[in-house]
Amino acid sequence: MNGLTLAQLRSIDAVVSEGSLQAAALRLGRTHPTLHTAITNVENQIGFPLFDRAGYRMTLTPVGEAFLSRARRVLAEMADLQVYAAHLAAGEESEVRVVIGDLSPLPEMLQLLRTFFDGRPATRLHLQFAAISGPWELLMQDRTDLILHHVDQSDPRFETINLRRIRLIPVVAPNFLPFPVEEASLERMRDLVQCIIRDSAEQWPAKSYYVIEGARTCTVSDQLMKKEVILQGLGWGHMPDFLVDAELRDGRLISMANSYFHGGVIELVAARRAGRAHGPAASALWRVLQGTADSNHKP
Repeated sequence: MNGLTLAQLRSIDAVVSEGSLQAAALRLGRTHPTLHTAITNVENQIGFPLFDRAGYRMTLTPVGEAFLSRARRVLAEMADLQVYAAHLAAGEESEVRVVIGDLSPLPEMLQLLRTFFDGRPATRLHLQFAAISGPWELLMQDRTDLILHHVDQSDPRFETINLRRIRLIPVVAPNFLPFPVEEASLERMRDLVQCIIRDSAEQWPAKSYYVIEGARTCTVSDQLMKKEVILQGLGWGHMPDFLVDAELRDGRLISMANSYFHGGVIELVAARRAGRAHGPAASALWRVLQGTADSNHKP
């Protein structure tokens, strides 16, 4: 088999993506006959049919589906390589995109970023804040270079660096509960307002954590607003430890932890897409985060 070209692989991908030879030819700026000939030539080269032509529309054969799956991986890797080459040719990127999730301690994360970007005046920091599933959605849609959030670390799509652990504590203002904390149960709390964070994702499947089914809720956009709602006695909820430690110490908030409400622990990580090309500045930031994590976890 002679070597296949990227143009041939793009032709096959276009026919399947567009649904017809005519639409694919229009997308590629070619004529219908020349594209048909190109597909036939590929099949002759590889020695098996990619398409079943028996029906009204050309459909992939089983081996054609397997071939296209591998071909798309090659095309994606080539696109990444071209992006990476452009970054190298231009020096460091003009922009690095970072998303900070709702459970990240802002002063700590922003100090890390400031230290890094102070030494790179040619690279602009594009910073976003997102909640719940929002950071994952932005990362998987390639709308950010990395996120500071929590992820499923068993998911092979993510490459991660562990930064720190965050405790989630169920808290309430004094006198909010009409009964002692140790008597708080799911049924009793269902009649009281629970403050929750609004998921900022637009298309990612909605996620919820620690929400009591059927409970009255107050929805807010961020953790600082949620904290203030709880402090004012408008609801109760789970809060990250770094935001409520002082209030728990001075008594402005009390922990609701009991046999029903345990809270939890999440691992805050830096995460980026695995197997993708990353520009020089984004790669350097990743190394800085790795170094910070290594020093934080030294015995």
